[in-house]
Amino acid sequence: MKCKGCGMEVPFLSVRLGYCVDCIRKGNEQALERARNLHSRGRLPYHLTTRIPKDLQGVECNFCGNACRIPLGEKGFCGTKANRDGKLAHLVGDKTRGKLHWYYDPLPTNCVAHWVCAGCSRAGYPQYSYSPEAEYGYQNLAVFYASCTFDCLFCQNWSYKVIYAHEKELVRADELAQRALSPSTACICFFGGDPASQILHALATSYEALRNKEGILRICWETNGSVSRSLLEQIIQLSLSTGGTVKFDLKAWNPNLHRALCGVDNQTTLTNFHYVSRFIQERPDPPLLTASTLLVPGYIDAREVAYIARFIASCDPQIPYSLLAFHPQHLMDDLPTTPRQWAMDCLEAARGEGLENVHLGNVHLLW
Repeated sequence: MKCKGCGMEVPFLSVRLGYCVDCIRKGNEQALERARNLHSRGRLPYHLTTRIPKDLQGVECNFCGNACRIPLGEKGFCGTKANRDGKLAHLVGDKTRGKLHWYYDPLPTNCVAHWVCAGCSRAGYPQYSYSPEAEYGYQNLAVFYASCTFDCLFCQNWSYKVIYAHEKELVRADELAQRALSPSTACICFFGGDPASQILHALATSYEALRNKEGILRICWETNGSVSRSLLEQIIQLSLSTGGTVKFDLKAWNPNLHRALCGVDNQTTLTNFHYVSRFIQERPDPPLLTASTLLVPGYIDAREVAYIARFIASCDPQIPYSLLAFHPQHLMDDLPTTPRQWAMDCLEAARGEGLENVHLGNVHLLW
């Protein structure tokens, strides 16, 4: 297919996006504008604002790196905060109102860090794990938040938008914490969407569960890493003290590509990842920090992975890094699953940057 920008034939091109990765990386304005419009069209049906609000007279939200300035009567980018009478209001996401789905996930599970985490591997035993192997017979309390601070065109869990827009039932943090008190529950994992968008609810749930839980209860996170520094400090300490893992999804390196695919900047994510890496040696086993990248054909390639891997290695070459095969979803459902050779090239690129623990996930999707 031909790119609308450079006219080159490329093997994998999203028809909706229309532009190749090189045009986007170089900042082709038509490509970036098309991406912005695609994000807008994808958000409108779910009653989400189409841009990060930056009203100079608006109320400021500092819960994540988007730093919304929300106009009177409007919502922030994630949809969980609003300007009510000139004050920041939590529509959902404080300790009394969480918009989410939860379920019990038997261990071992398909955790992004399953190959190194205390619930699914040999890591962390006996202080943080019930078993020297995977914790068969135990379960994870999986908390799927129906909101996000990013807007990824390739989102693998885009159903959070449907829940956000149409479901009315809310869950209190103390009610959710009760679900973790079963003797067979060994960990809580907050994901979504992204827990950054309802972080006060996730933190309140964690503290309440730990106050009442007897035995092991790890607190884990799968996140885009956009949460503010003061709240990130609490995330780190909760995971450090319980044997949990903070899993960052590093979606792209090039800032133009990140904005085109994810709708927002990646600077807060990278800064936060580097900050968390400073705590690794306080508890080497199980790993506190891991990273993952989704290998989107045509867009997240070996070049992009090499830059991400170089950054991770500069923080600590032993940080576990998962490369995940892509499944066609959301607004990039016109692409195939990740080709095997594409994945192998990315795997080689990551290892070539000095990373010592690189893993390829979702291999059943490769072709």
